[in-house]
Amino acid sequence: MALTLTQAHIERVQAHAEQAYPHEGCGLLVGLFDAVADQKTLVDVVLLDNAWTADVADNLAESGQGNSATMTKARRYCIDPKDLFETQRQAREKGLTIIGVYHSHPDAEAVPSECDRNLAWSSYSYIIASVRNGVAVDLQNWQLDSSHQFQPEPLKIAPASAAKDRMPLVVLK
Repeated sequence: MALTLTQAHIERVQAHAEQAYPHEGCGLLVGLFDAVADQKTLVDVVLLDNAWTADVADNLAESGQGNSATMTKARRYCIDPKDLFETQRQAREKGLTIIGVYHSHPDAEAVPSECDRNLAWSSYSYIIASVRNGVAVDLQNWQLDSSHQFQPEPLKIAPASAAKDRMPLVVLK
């Protein structure tokens, strides 16, 4: 599987990651999934606020997924379920679907953490932007394999003119 996107999509993710620094930034990837061609095509990047709170940290800690004292917005992200459902509704109206998630790793590599793996959904693309001292320095894409382990997923950069001619989704904030 590969994810096709434009340089503008990459720049949008990186800019949002830089803006969120020193916290993790996050959002959703909306586009088309073509199982026959084994291809995902990104149409829109939906920027979201990191909805991580102490309550989310406590809930994960109670389920054995970490120590709530060390889980902060600088090390974790959360997508509000309302934003997820609204994005999916808007995407469906345009014949699209959510094909993935992006988030940033402040002052860390663009490599999935154990928490990222535990909370990931199969078939989604997971773009991670590494941001060091407020500057995006790397961007990698990942997908879960059949053993629920992250593997690199290739990115195919398409010319901006190749992007689908669709109205962008409303940016949720």
